[in-house]
Order: sequence, then structure tokens, then C-alpha cells
Amino acid sequence: MQTKTTALQPKKLLDQVRDKIRFKHYSLSTENTYTSWIRQFILYHSKRHPGEMGAAEVELFLTYLATERHVSSSTQNQALSAILFLYRDVLAVELPWLDGFERSKKPRRLPVVLTALEVQALLREAEAAPAPIGLIIKLLYGTGMRLMEAVRLRVKDVELTRREIIVRDGKGGKDRVTMLPESLLEAMRAQLALRREWYEQDLALGKVDVWLPDALAVKYPDAAKEWGWQYVFAAKNYSVDPRGKAQHRHHVEEKQVQRYVKKAALAASIAKPTSPHTLRHSFATHILQSGYDIRTVQELLGHSDVSTTMIYTHVLNKGGRGVVSPLDRL
Repeated sequence: MQTKTTALQPKKLLDQVRDKIRFKHYSLSTENTYTSWIRQFILYHSKRHPGEMGAAEVELFLTYLATERHVSSSTQNQALSAILFLYRDVLAVELPWLDGFERSKKPRRLPVVLTALEVQALLREAEAAPAPIGLIIKLLYGTGMRLMEAVRLRVKDVELTRREIIVRDGKGGKDRVTMLPESLLEAMRAQLALRREWYEQDLALGKVDVWLPDALAVKYPDAAKEWGWQYVFAAKNYSVDPRGKAQHRHHVEEKQVQRYVKKAALAASIAKPTSPHTLRHSFATHILQSGYDIRTVQELLGHSDVSTTMIYTHVLNKGGRGVVSPLDRL
């Protein structure tokens, strides 16, 4: 009797990249970004295997991005990070040729900040956005949260009684506490009440599981079904998890918020380039204008280094560093 033996086929390179990213518990957005850049790097070099390439090919690709595609320095550095991840973490290749490799320097620019009147006009126009997008936009300005921190907010991290929001796993993996504006209390209560209705429906349909960070799903197998772990701003429709393939309710898409912020800014005749992150910059600047100290603002924003927060003090200066023009003294 003959037995058939089949050799295990080696995984494709991009599948190996995805496996390593998931092993390290990186976000889905990082996974998509890294695999996209690695694919572009390989295609640019006529599908050569990265193991056959080195510093010259990496530098050639990065030069192409800068000179022909005219990408920003931050985008170029993002591509470099993806390529470094491929070599160091996936292929386990020593990179002595990268010792002298310099990242593109990001130009230091002052953040775009809206005036209080401009924020009022934008929020007024944002009222036309479908629920809960308008509420999210108000939260971005009222709390200083980043866009992804807002859309990923969990029920357990909203404290109505203490008027607090706990921001989990912010930039750099840090947690912090920010205020919940008094003027948004009733809107948040209404949102949580609606979210509870959806939760009960999802529970009855067996679609209540929510994505959990890191290995919590393994450590606490029932946590994904608990009310506290649900997204506050859940999507209206179900979607399929690209990793686990389960069908459940994800958070609202961040691109929706981006679109409506731009739409509201246009309707409010705001000439400045305005995005959800502009509202975070405006929050920080207006807090400083109110007389709060720089350390308080640093904690609210979740900055590791106070020098990052100090950039908002430059925005506060009148004219050139607060100097009165000699023309005004004539």
C-alpha cells in the first residue's frame, strides 16, 4: 500500500510579512501599509527577491519616491520602515550596509490652528453630518484626541459621572486621561443608549464579538462579547474581520470623519487646510490661551516630551515672536 506525502509549500513572502506583523500585534493599518510598500519595492525592482538586493536597491527605490513620485519626507520614511521590517524581522538578515543610511529629514512646520470663531463655524456646519460623525468631530476639538483614538473608543473608557475619557494605547502605546466636555454629556448618553440597543440585537444574532487588542481574546475568551469592550462609535452595518474572518460590527470608518471635516470647513469658508488633526492642534492652542500651563497640555495630549508640546507656544506669539512691528509705532 502506497502512502502519499506532500511537502509543505513555503509561504509567500507577503504572507510571511503578515504573520510577523500579527505576531508582534501591530495594527491592521500598519499591516496594510507595510505590505503595500514591500510589494511596491519588489515590483519596482522587477520582482527580484529582497534577499538578492541590498543598500543600492533600497536607495534607488527611495530616490524614485522622492524625485519621480514627489512623496513627502514622512512618506519616504514610512517606506523605509517597511523595508527595514522586511529585512530585520521577516528575512532575519543582518544589515551592516544600513549603518550609515540616513532617514529623510522632516521639515519642522508650525501646525495649522483654527481660531475660536472658525471652530464654531466648522462645528455648526458639522451638525449636518450623519450620526455619530458630528459627535466625533466635536469630541476631537473638545478632548484633543487623535482621530483613531476617537473612533476606537470603547464603552468602558467613557466615564460620564467623572466627566472623563480614558484614551487607551495611544501613540507610543501609552494610556492617558482627558476631559469629557460638559456640553457633550447628553449627546454621549444618547449615543451609549443607542449603542446598547445595537449590542442587544448583536447578542441575539450571535454577532456581538468585537476585536480585542493583543492577546486579550485568548486570555479572556468571553471579553469580546462584553458590553464594556464594545466600540462607542460602531458602524451601522456588519463587516467581515480581514484577519479572523468573523462577521461583526466594527467602529465607524475614519475616512468618513475626514470627509465631513473637510466638507464642513469648505461650507464654513475656512481657507486654511483643515483635517481632523487640525482640531487637536486647535484644542492645544486654545487651552494654552486659556492660561493652562504647558505640562497640563502635555498630559492631555499624551506627548512623551514637553518639547513636542512647546510648538503650540510659537503659534500663540503675535507676529514675529510677539514683537510689535515698528510700522505700528509710527
